[in-house]
Amino acid sequence: MSSAKFRILVRLVIVAGLAALTAGCFQPMYAERSDGSPALRERLQGVELTPLKYPNASREARIGVEIRNVLAFKLYGSATGMAPTHRLEIRIQTSRGSLILDPTTALPSSESYGIDAQYKLTEIATDKPVMTGTTFARVTYDMPGQFQRFARARAYRDAENRAAGEIADNIQTRLASFFYAGT
Repeated sequence: MSSAKFRILVRLVIVAGLAALTAGCFQPMYAERSDGSPALRERLQGVELTPLKYPNASREARIGVEIRNVLAFKLYGSATGMAPTHRLEIRIQTSRGSLILDPTTALPSSESYGIDAQYKLTEIATDKPVMTGTTFARVTYDMPGQFQRFARARAYRDAENRAAGEIADNIQTRLASFFYAGT
């Protein structure tokens, strides 16, 4: 065997050995814990989602309900009945802007929709905030026709729903990180 092939073989053995040593360090976030502490799924089920405080029938109220529904499904799934240990409060601000204008009609053909959210997780027993954070979502949508107002309204609502889903994903990921690592 030549010296070049031998060096490659030694490097592969070293890499395989290091991979084998670190293989036991991985533990899935949602796995049951062997130390008796509650699993991440149970901790997330202890989060109470407070309704967002916006006037009834406003766009923000509808978006708040959408965020809350998506987040509730992500945190609880189909489980119910656990006493809350933490309370999550969310505030949102929305924005909308035209990206591309048709040069002949000066009507927008592509728009951007955004949500900025601030959230606070409070421990119910002590009424002390344990985590605060901000997140955002920006989505774009096209107008299928410049004079099709119902299609434009539907595209706008779909953009709101997509942005609300992204906000819920971001908050759920941050909550899982907090409950798993404590930071």
